[in-house]
Amino acid sequence: MSRTFSTKQIWVIAYPIILSSIAQNILNVTDTIFLGRLGEVALGAGVIGGLFYNVLLMFGWGMALGGQIIIARRLGEKKDVEIGKVHTQLIYGLVVTSLLLTFLVYIGTRPFLNMAVSSVPIREAGKVFLHYRTWGLLFAFLCYSFNSYYVGIAKTKVLTIATLIMVSFNVVFDYGLIFGHFGLPKMGIAGAAMASAIAEVVCTLFLFGYTYFYNDYKHYGLFRFGKLSKQYLSRILNVSVPLMFQFFLSIFVWLVFFLFIEKMGELPLAASNIIRSVYIVLMIPIWGFASATNTIVSQLIGKGKSDEVISTVRRILTLSVSSVAVLAGIVLIFSSKIIRLYTSNNDIVTTALPVIPVIALGAVGMAMAFVLFNAVSGTGNTRTSLLIEVVTLAVYLSYAYFLAVQVQVRLPWVWTAEILYGIGVTTASLLYLASKRWLGKQV
Repeated sequence: MSRTFSTKQIWVIAYPIILSSIAQNILNVTDTIFLGRLGEVALGAGVIGGLFYNVLLMFGWGMALGGQIIIARRLGEKKDVEIGKVHTQLIYGLVVTSLLLTFLVYIGTRPFLNMAVSSVPIREAGKVFLHYRTWGLLFAFLCYSFNSYYVGIAKTKVLTIATLIMVSFNVVFDYGLIFGHFGLPKMGIAGAAMASAIAEVVCTLFLFGYTYFYNDYKHYGLFRFGKLSKQYLSRILNVSVPLMFQFFLSIFVWLVFFLFIEKMGELPLAASNIIRSVYIVLMIPIWGFASATNTIVSQLIGKGKSDEVISTVRRILTLSVSSVAVLAGIVLIFSSKIIRLYTSNNDIVTTALPVIPVIALGAVGMAMAFVLFNAVSGTGNTRTSLLIEVVTLAVYLSYAYFLAVQVQVRLPWVWTAEILYGIGVTTASLLYLASKRWLGKQV
């Protein structure tokens, strides 16, 4: 029996997303390296401010992923012209959401950081970072709308180009605005935030231009901006809202995790920012395969080939786990050299190094967890995926709080919470997929 999606076809969808993730993580690594030159406070404020901003991004990412699931389903059903209608309403929803969140940030950032962060220098630097970083939120959301479109139709190569452009602008403006080079003002941590916002604006303009001039947008009915459609928007929100809260909770809990570490002192927090950067690099292949899983599962169901879902997910799992295992091995071998790329502070290096084996093991677990979890989301039953996330995150947060705040163990033990999270998500997702309750789900 021929397969709808061969291993090669899975790679064709996943590898541009992986390349995009590599480029995005160059951005993250570069930011962290530059902030490491400014000291512990900048590193600490960078991780708190960055995660706070990522919490906001998750609302847009969740809505865009809901749109992606519907776009992929319409492609599988051969209803190509409806893809543009979905994309237009998705843009409307993302613009309104981004503007609302921007307003809430400007009235809520200071009270939140005053309450949550103990260190006054980190707290104040975090406020400065967020003030400038939030300027890019609208454009980040617009980028997500095009990401959902191109991943949904399984034509992802342009996303690699877009991300490379974004990273290039970010690196140049990082160097210029943080340290005052190229005739630009020396802004310190504010410069890092401003550079990222500028990069998001450029990425959005590129994707708009590319789609208009080089993509067959008329075939899919794109750029037909009419009035708001309650029918299409409600369908997007029906799939997206659970995903929005799911991703919000996921990153918000990670922010709380770092706030627990902040209670341990500025040194563990600075070390954890570096660990976070390395951990995200380890996750690079996972996002590509996870996003491909979401699209492929939705397309298979749309084509009436639900019987191929489980076997296809198994092949994706093999690719995901093997890729991350190789990357984790490389990080373990060169862990000391990698940490010293970020900082020459021996105290930070000594604190960070023992955590590397923990995140290496955690990343392999996440390679399974994220693929299976996105298979659940790809079926369209996003309420189930939200339930899985809520229960798992509650256990994760309780475990991290007990170790970091109550018992106050060493940093590597606190980071074992990531391993626990991966086990929980993997187990719950497997049980749901095996139950076959997702058969016949309409979106």
